[in-house]
Amino acid sequence: MSELLDRIDRLNEIGIALSAENDTPKLLELIMMGAKSLTHADGGSLYFLQDGALSFEIISNDSLDIQMGGTSGNEIIFPDIPLVVDGKENHANVVTHCVLSGDTINIADAYNELGFDFTGTRNFDSNTGYRTRSMLTFPLKDHEQEIIGVLQLINARDIESGEVIDFSAIDQQLAESLASQAAVALTQRRLISELQILFESFIRMIASAIDDKSPYTGGHCRRIPVLTMMLAEAAHHTQEGPLKKFRITDKDRYELETAAWLHDCGKVVTPEYVMDKATKLETIYDRIHALESRFEILRRDAEIEYLRARMSDEDVRSDDELSREFEQKCKRYQQEFEFLRKANIGGEFMCDEDIARVQQLAQQEWIDAAGQRRPLLSEDEVMNLSIQRGTLNDEEREVINNHIVATIKMLESLPFPKNLTNVPEYAGGHHEKMDGTGYPRGLHRDEMSVQARIMAIADIFEALTASDRPYKKGKKLSECLKIMGLMKKDQHIDPDIFEIFIRERVYLDYAEEFLDPEQIDEIDDSLIPGYAGQVLS
Repeated sequence: MSELLDRIDRLNEIGIALSAENDTPKLLELIMMGAKSLTHADGGSLYFLQDGALSFEIISNDSLDIQMGGTSGNEIIFPDIPLVVDGKENHANVVTHCVLSGDTINIADAYNELGFDFTGTRNFDSNTGYRTRSMLTFPLKDHEQEIIGVLQLINARDIESGEVIDFSAIDQQLAESLASQAAVALTQRRLISELQILFESFIRMIASAIDDKSPYTGGHCRRIPVLTMMLAEAAHHTQEGPLKKFRITDKDRYELETAAWLHDCGKVVTPEYVMDKATKLETIYDRIHALESRFEILRRDAEIEYLRARMSDEDVRSDDELSREFEQKCKRYQQEFEFLRKANIGGEFMCDEDIARVQQLAQQEWIDAAGQRRPLLSEDEVMNLSIQRGTLNDEEREVINNHIVATIKMLESLPFPKNLTNVPEYAGGHHEKMDGTGYPRGLHRDEMSVQARIMAIADIFEALTASDRPYKKGKKLSECLKIMGLMKKDQHIDPDIFEIFIRERVYLDYAEEFLDPEQIDEIDDSLIPGYAGQVLS
């Protein structure tokens, strides 16, 4: 009775350990070692049922000092055992019969048992010098009574003499009780794993959908997690400077990478015509072609005027003078259109003089098909052509900026588990600036986590180097680092993280993986504005 109580206590301890273990290989070992301990078995095998066959997950034998599968690092090379062979149920094998019947099988001596094929067992014994006798095989059933696997124990031993004995009725009851707990633990672990895989697949699907939504940002959501984790690891390993105590665990890594995948999820509400606006005049189409038609009308009107003047007896100008004036007009129209065409691209900064020239050109007139005089440029066209940076006007910029508001709103509405509670803060801070002039919340540096500041730098560097934007080519490394150095001096990005970004050559690791070779030029650290080049204490 004392021994039985001890074994029941041991069963409870194993059950508690099973419910607390989250690592599947360790969980398998707990099940195997627990079953052997409860029944005093010398060995055993654990199988999983999948795709109509039983696959070996763990094999253990004390006498032969065999440990395979689990955390042992020793690969199991035995083939799967099918439930159906040649169209018939495989009842010849003990473990498959256990699955097909759903019953526990208790065998006193495998060599004397009828009804099963023990050829494989005899071959194993012959090769190893082992002698398989008693055998206890029972199914692992989940909470819905579905069989998920089989546990087979070999050679029960007498506690005192060590001799091989039969598995007793108590052994069977304890083993079946453990099997029930083990199946629940395995099912729980499997469900958690499947939910995690589903969750990760879902967030990658969202990121891919956002990238696919616009041909000009394809890959952005996939590159940001890589760069973010590169920089986070560099900060984690730094031994000097203000971030020398910054460390991240595997849990922290998972949380940060999840935030990086979701950092632009709000773009699902951003209209494509704004995201894809490649030029200043683009709406559904690029209106620069309409301007080109107007200049062509001006040129043709000038040509008609020139021809009429030559035919008129009242015009006193010579043919050479008329020809010169016509050619000068055509040249001027060509120059003016070329100026507007370049302004429409939006790749360079628009100075005040150029904006004034746009407004001056807008005062010219052209005659439409109805004979009505119209301004060469509409108010909307003037406004868009006068954009100083990029291709977006103030209203469109607000629409773009709203994606981060949408991101925060979407993420804060999700019931993230405890290990992911910081995802909204990390993802929602990548457009904030250290001096509080960023958006959407105008946070200062001390109001942001290190992880959010890391994502801000990653997002900026990716945007500068990206070669798939509608309004610019990817910049060279030296130019990107110069711009970021100036941003550091202006307190727009975190100075300590920027130091690590440069010092540890994170930019180069990323560049070698994602940038075009012509973008990777020589970097002179001394030419990077704001880079100290020395570790701060």
